[in-house]
Amino acid sequence: MAGNINLHAANKAKKDEFYTQLVDIENELKHYKQHFKDKIVLCNCDDPRVSNFFHYFSFNFEQLGLKKLITTCYKNQNRDLFSKNDSDRAIWLEYFGDRNNNRVPDPEEIGIHYFNGDGDFRSQECIELLKEADIVVTNPPFSLFREYVAQLMKYEKKFVIIGNQNAITNKEFFPLIRDNKIWLGYGFKGGAGHFFSRYEDTATAGDHRAGMIRVSGVNWFTNLEIQKRHENLILYRTYNPKDYPKYDNYDAINVDKTVDIPMDYDGFIGVPITFMDKYNPEQFEIIGICAGNSRLNKFYGIVPYTPHVEDRGGCAVLNSKRVYSRILIRRRKPTGDVVETCHGASLQGEHPKPYEQPENTLPLAAEDEIPYNNPKDVPHTPSK
Repeated sequence: MAGNINLHAANKAKKDEFYTQLVDIENELKHYKQHFKDKIVLCNCDDPRVSNFFHYFSFNFEQLGLKKLITTCYKNQNRDLFSKNDSDRAIWLEYFGDRNNNRVPDPEEIGIHYFNGDGDFRSQECIELLKEADIVVTNPPFSLFREYVAQLMKYEKKFVIIGNQNAITNKEFFPLIRDNKIWLGYGFKGGAGHFFSRYEDTATAGDHRAGMIRVSGVNWFTNLEIQKRHENLILYRTYNPKDYPKYDNYDAINVDKTVDIPMDYDGFIGVPITFMDKYNPEQFEIIGICAGNSRLNKFYGIVPYTPHVEDRGGCAVLNSKRVYSRILIRRRKPTGDVVETCHGASLQGEHPKPYEQPENTLPLAAEDEIPYNNPKDVPHTPSK
């Protein structure tokens, strides 16, 4: 939790300029190599002087079979990748691969172009480069994550990006997770990332590294097909009412740890958001999320629900106490009738109990439990 507090403080202060380690990029992208052949890759939140994304793709250009690499830099970045000449103008670089067979991206092989504007990923100049790209790979600013993802989805781009796992609970982002338009990648060891940063590391976990900041709850998000999302979660616990109590307001049992999901329960199950790291859409169906913004997820016609004074518009309540965000899932059966959910996805199993509109009006949805800044009010701070 301390790592999250650290991230939230940095986010609030617009201190989200984190530089990703090369080893973390290598560990993740080794699972996607088959996707890059003959593709144009865009890294649009990267200063190539220090960006390990540029380093990874430029030095592995031929091995990956890339068509072109584009990197955009926010204003006040270095004019020349290999010099100390400063420039107040934003630039973008393009690299077509090694030309002199020395397997090194030399300065003369890298095209340097100037932006008329500041190089903000939301600018029309950067959008034109986005349209040209096939795959986007970067670590976008956490404070602009929702807006950044919305842009990728608008232009129907494939991507591998880093973000805070609490974005899963966001009312705009969660439907993309639910509808299998975005999923989690292989992730960081221990669910925490170490980034190069000029900010003070205030995390209380014991794993600290000199010159780096430790951020808990970060992960890779992608819409590229990977083997991981087709691996079944091994279940070994059996259901009993004592160990798996039902919520006060939802006809669903509570599970505090993904490993404890019962193998023999076919009803609705509330699991923590960390479940998404093990989610296989062929094994489970995501129904919705129990959070303060649940009403926007439109699953009340599927899961029987009774308003509760403590749920603040949708949070799961157990023994009269709110439970931190829970994703509602149901186990798929190998065989059975197909049941259509209200959000268009299919379920397998028996039809759920019909929903009855409560006499009392449902409480209004509360704000997100994890605060996010309004992108319109946030100046662009590139992350790397």
